[in-house]
Amino acid sequence: MTTDVPVDPVAKAELAPEGALRAGLVEAPSPGLIFVSRRRDGGLDGVTALLAGDLAAGLGLALAPVLFPNSGALAAALQAGAVDVGFMPVDETRRRMVAFGPGYYDLESTYLASAASGFAAVADVDRPGARVVAIDGTTTFRASSRTLTHTRPEPVDSVAEAIARMRDGRADALALSRDTLRSVVPQVPGSRIVSGGFQHTQVAVAVPPDRPAALACVGAWLDAAKRSGLVRRAFDAHGFADEPVAA
Repeated sequence: MTTDVPVDPVAKAELAPEGALRAGLVEAPSPGLIFVSRRRDGGLDGVTALLAGDLAAGLGLALAPVLFPNSGALAAALQAGAVDVGFMPVDETRRRMVAFGPGYYDLESTYLASAASGFAAVADVDRPGARVVAIDGTTTFRASSRTLTHTRPEPVDSVAEAIARMRDGRADALALSRDTLRSVVPQVPGSRIVSGGFQHTQVAVAVPPDRPAALACVGAWLDAAKRSGLVRRAFDAHGFADEPVAA
């Protein structure tokens, strides 16, 4: 069932000035609460792909997905007006770039540790010489940089590159959201998600700055999608039945 969206012509034109909804989505090897992956049939799988499709359908717009390697690149594209809507974690840097609506997920950032590292908790990662990787331009990269005092994360462009470095023994720890790391563990033999976290924030819908009608529109839509249970069903369908939808 498509979420009803009040079709205000001003909001619709402001949200999709090119006539189709250009939805920015972040690609990764496995789909999740933020990331999307490509299906064998060429379609996109992931919670945000489903949400973007529901928003477009509710507005009677064609969906034009635009894929990005990381949420930092998506935020920059939103700021420039190159895409119309996106879903990403919130921090103060991003608040100066884009306009955020409601959140749909309460995110915790933590670390995946290699088998050889011996790391079991967040505090273990903060030691001289520890090789930490994080996705460039993300809230997780910035939070890891703020909280590590004896080492610094090295930026990589994508989740796929980070996994490759962990798998090849070129990194001791990967900073990422806990929900995403659950699908990464099987891809890095012997790895473990450490206890504790170093960032707590929300994943929210966002639009380019200075589009107040568009922001009101996507905010009303996401609130309705949460009330109707659509967001809950999207979580469940992608293996996240144990993750609560943000209030």
